[in-house]
Amino acid sequence: MGAQYTRCRQDNAELSTLVAQAKKAGLPKEIIERAIAKGRGVSLSGLALETVTLEVMLPPSVSAIIECQTDNKNRTLSDLRLLVKNMGGTVTPTSHAFERRGRIILESEGQIEEEKVMDHVLELGALDMEVEEHQSSVSVYTEPSQTASIARSLAGSLGLKIRSYEIVWVPRPESRVQKDEPESSTQQLPLEQIISITKTSVP
Repeated sequence: MGAQYTRCRQDNAELSTLVAQAKKAGLPKEIIERAIAKGRGVSLSGLALETVTLEVMLPPSVSAIIECQTDNKNRTLSDLRLLVKNMGGTVTPTSHAFERRGRIILESEGQIEEEKVMDHVLELGALDMEVEEHQSSVSVYTEPSQTASIARSLAGSLGLKIRSYEIVWVPRPESRVQKDEPESSTQQLPLEQIISITKTSVP
């Protein structure tokens, strides 16, 4: 981490403790650095960050919410609106189809014991969990305010590595859509293209 983050941790005992716990739980250094920077409202380069949220409808009739942080709000909004338009989508209210949830992704070197994880998840008050097909990682959903504490508790009690944890928009059950297999293995759905672009282009 840069000197400014080092000084920040040294001057804040609580932050130092949280960073130590995050490292012990196996949280990647990049995520820790981004979390500290985000808490200070700046990018890793030191520029001030703002949250940009855009509610859109994408073909074929899929509701979506695009949310990211950027150091240039007007440019990012303009780019996203143009991108949505070019993909045949429209900017329109869609938040009624979603709810805010904390999402924790934990991974294991071997197979995850689903029943064991479920017992801990229920005991900690998490809302739901999904084990991936190959059972090497699990996504746990929580109330937003409980995300960090449940992530640390699960990682510590189960010996799993935290891949990431964040607050996300989760579609309500009645709003979920099934993703069909693309006609071509190289074909991307509009939402996948937006995710790809925002991950690489927006700080």
